[in-house]
Amino acid sequence: MLRLTGLAKRYDRSDPALAGVDLTVPDGEVVALIGPSGAGKSTLIRCINRLVEPTSGSVVLDGVDIAGLSASGLRAARRRMGMIFQEYALIERLTVMENVLSGRLGYVGFWASWFRRFPPEDVRRAFDILDRVGLAGFENKRADALSGGQRQRVGIARAVMQAPALLLVDEPTASLDPRTSRQIMQLIVDLCAERGLAAIVNIHDVALARHFAHRIVGLRKGAVVFDGPPQALTAEALTAIYGAGDWAAATDDA
Repeated sequence: MLRLTGLAKRYDRSDPALAGVDLTVPDGEVVALIGPSGAGKSTLIRCINRLVEPTSGSVVLDGVDIAGLSASGLRAARRRMGMIFQEYALIERLTVMENVLSGRLGYVGFWASWFRRFPPEDVRRAFDILDRVGLAGFENKRADALSGGQRQRVGIARAVMQAPALLLVDEPTASLDPRTSRQIMQLIVDLCAERGLAAIVNIHDVALARHFAHRIVGLRKGAVVFDGPPQALTAEALTAIYGAGDWAAATDDA
């Protein structure tokens, strides 16, 4: 379980990027994080794994306060947090298998990782995960030879290889066509159900969020202004999150 209490972030003298966010995400739940640009969505995700240092507040994952850990403790804790990026963050010159196995870098020694020597069990797991994400037979392809949807599947497989308790997903469909976007969201939801993973998905597509997420959290100016099930995301709720607009299409079933 992930629990955020009073999570705040302020950059210099600017308005707060996060203004005391309280949020609990139980195991197996997929939370869609929505809101206008600049609302603090990406900052929230990056404060959880401390790619951005919070100004104050606590981030507790399975009883461990991430915000209070030393550098060595943080390295260990990050094994439990799989990150999936909008721009995939793959090493383009490496193969699919090498990119997926990089999810185990936090578990093997320095020289083993330097020479990309992984235990046979890790290699077997990587093959199984590639099959699960629809990339069986792609293990020897270079990452730069893949389509956008295939690259995102590699990113998902790499995150799952960490054996995480939590997935942090930053705009996973922003560069994808509508059909592939739905496939990727379904894959994330299914993997969370199969493995009991909590997930926070930063997403701009409200219709996708309503269709796939178990719960939706809306941010505006760094504060939570909506937290509820998809069916409660009415036109009035969307106005509170984004401002006035025609929300008829967004509130139709996806």
